[in-house]
Amino acid sequence: MADALKKSWLRRRVERSVRAGLMRAYEIVKVDPEHFLLQLRTAHHLPISSFQGVYSVGMEELDEVARSIIRGSGKMAAAQGAGLGMGGLITMVPDLGLLAALTMRTIQKLSLLYGFEYQTDPELSELWIAAASAAGVDISRELLEKEVVNRFVPKVVQRIAAQASTEFVEKWSGRLIPLASSAIGAALNYYFVRAWARRAHSHFRQRHLELRRRMLDGPVIESRAKLTP
Repeated sequence: MADALKKSWLRRRVERSVRAGLMRAYEIVKVDPEHFLLQLRTAHHLPISSFQGVYSVGMEELDEVARSIIRGSGKMAAAQGAGLGMGGLITMVPDLGLLAALTMRTIQKLSLLYGFEYQTDPELSELWIAAASAAGVDISRELLEKEVVNRFVPKVVQRIAAQASTEFVEKWSGRLIPLASSAIGAALNYYFVRAWARRAHSHFRQRHLELRRRMLDGPVIESRAKLTP
């Protein structure tokens, strides 16, 4: 009974922290598209002048950049988990908020890398659908169609936070062991960000390939139409 109450309390705390971190990423800590475009051109040497240019870049190059982004985020998450993990349960809540924001920024970078910007409300909604997919949450298209983005995003965030809280409570119990909490925090943060980022990567990559195929097929279909008497 005591263990059940303890887990219930932890789950509520985790859910609130993850929700706060994701909303912070939504409202404040966003990846600047222009800065990230410059980074893709200078640090990763992609020959593009806009995000639409990624459709002319080889998939191998895009995938390599994606792997680099995921590795970098995983290392940042591990360093964060090692530092805050030393405090065990006391630092768990701020750690989760920061981890949620870092994860969302990683998803934003992957979205931009594969040519999906989030300047308009529909694009922003698609970004959060991808985040939900990375968390293992299925978001109904019907919900998206019925809601404006300012109401849609908080509902998605709530579902992601609820899913994440269950995952955290099951896997983060080791953080309560003082001597091991730092190492465990680093490892769990690393694998959490990597797992979510890989699922988001799969989502954006698949959508990118679908659009790339349509772009290639478009001229062929048009030329066939012109030949039809």
